[in-house]
Amino acid sequence: MVQYEELRLALLEQEKPLKELYESLGIVAVKEEIEKLEEQTASEGFWNDVAAANAVNTKLAGLKNRLKRYEDLKADYEDTLTLIEMCNEEEDDSMLDECKEGVERVKKGVDQQTLETLLTGQYDSKNAILTFHAGAGGTEAQDWAMMLFRMYHRWGERHGFKTTTVDYLEGDEAGIKSAVIMVEGENAFGFLKSEMGIHRLVRVSPFDASGRRHTSFASLEVMPEIDDSVEVDIRPEDIKMDVYRASGAGGQKVNKTSSAVRLTHIPTGIVVSCQVERSQYQNRDVAMTMLKSKLIEIKEREHLDTIADIKGDQKEIGWGSQIRSYVFMPYTLVKDHRTGFENGNVNAVMDGDLDGFINAYLKMQSLEKLENDTNV
Repeated sequence: MVQYEELRLALLEQEKPLKELYESLGIVAVKEEIEKLEEQTASEGFWNDVAAANAVNTKLAGLKNRLKRYEDLKADYEDTLTLIEMCNEEEDDSMLDECKEGVERVKKGVDQQTLETLLTGQYDSKNAILTFHAGAGGTEAQDWAMMLFRMYHRWGERHGFKTTTVDYLEGDEAGIKSAVIMVEGENAFGFLKSEMGIHRLVRVSPFDASGRRHTSFASLEVMPEIDDSVEVDIRPEDIKMDVYRASGAGGQKVNKTSSAVRLTHIPTGIVVSCQVERSQYQNRDVAMTMLKSKLIEIKEREHLDTIADIKGDQKEIGWGSQIRSYVFMPYTLVKDHRTGFENGNVNAVMDGDLDGFINAYLKMQSLEKLENDTNV
């Protein structure tokens, strides 16, 4: 049947990318490293150093996950090809839709895993800490910050990541003034680092009785979660800690107890806070992780040699230019100003459909890196 032959040819086009993916993922080396780490975990005294043991187990789990995902994709390719060929031979058109879905699934899987090979940054594999701030404009800007807050929660859910609200400051009438969420999952920071910057909204404001069109801004800061495996020199005397009562929307997002913690890094003026945990000590630990992450992120972004070089005036995100515009009126369009990628389905984007934007940014970064390496 013609339809099955077309599907077979379309699927065979993925054979070469699959082989290239096998090489770029270093599957042979991955298998060798897994074997080596498993021997290490079985050795006597492995748990004598708990922190080191946890680091080994985390690395092992990541390698096993990478191997399993590739092997599952390869098996899906082979199973789909077998199904297409069998149905074609028997001229059974009842499985046509299932075969089409299989081809699309394999293609999407190859594209996704190929894209992940671009995540080679030092912290790309880490969890991501997202901090939202409403811009000037009162309720309208605060509502926009809340819309972004929801959008990234939905993106996390779509990808099976765990999203946890760490800090939450409600707006005066609606929305939020600021909020922090933790996105946990492999390569969370690698994907979300592209989202850092100013996000611009154009719409008819629901808070304007005259029905006028408004432009609002909100900023998003993205940091990798820095664990104990990365040493950050923060002197205790450089930290000021304040304790306050937590607040949230309807009591659903945070614990309303007097256990919220705000840490100020005195040399830089950087402030972080956490109110999601039940105890003051837990909140302080989370806040310290956020502070370490923020200091490291600024250090890397500004190409500084040491944390001590960070100045206080570098802690604020500039409001000079937006990375992306979300237009609800007079037409619907979301456009990234760095890559030129566009999506006219603004509702889908606000519901977490951000992969097109993220993929376009990663590909652009990869091409720029390749050009720079070539010119060196």
